[in-house]
Amino acid sequence: MHDIGDGHTHDHDGHAHDHIDAHTHGQDAPAERWKHDGVRVIPGDRLDPNTAQTPGMFRQAAVNAARVGAQKIWAGTVAIEPDAKTGVHHHGALESVIYVVSGRARMRWGERLEYVAEAGPGDFIFVPPYVPHQEINASNDEPLHCVLVRSDNEAVVVNLPDVDAAERPETVYWVDPIHKHP
Repeated sequence: MHDIGDGHTHDHDGHAHDHIDAHTHGQDAPAERWKHDGVRVIPGDRLDPNTAQTPGMFRQAAVNAARVGAQKIWAGTVAIEPDAKTGVHHHGALESVIYVVSGRARMRWGERLEYVAEAGPGDFIFVPPYVPHQEINASNDEPLHCVLVRSDNEAVVVNLPDVDAAERPETVYWVDPIHKHP
């Protein structure tokens, strides 16, 4: 590609591509342009506990609109004490991903929490929009630590206090077209 002075960059076939000239658009020099609007590192000991909470768990925000200007994503952590469970909740229209860092997660979901599955360190859990669910620390003596990612810049949490939970949930093994249950 080369610039022929018309405000566009041209490839070898002569097609024009817009480019930003930092000097003509009043921005910082190219080397400084991304200094404060580029990559951000959020130290693990500086997460924000001022986020929506559900009884039985402790959420902290790392990435959201307020902290870093995120437009389409929310990320943070959750800790659940040994042998504890959260209140029943959902996250509205958001999709959620939970990555288990340490401990053993037991997830219950459904209108009456009639389904159950477990996940361990290195496992990912996907929670679709509006699915009532409950996170449970399946260990009696080890805390459960997870990383959360949601598909919006704010942490939507709708707590559902009056769910009549099924006594014996059905264990569900997820099967996709590529992988089968071992």
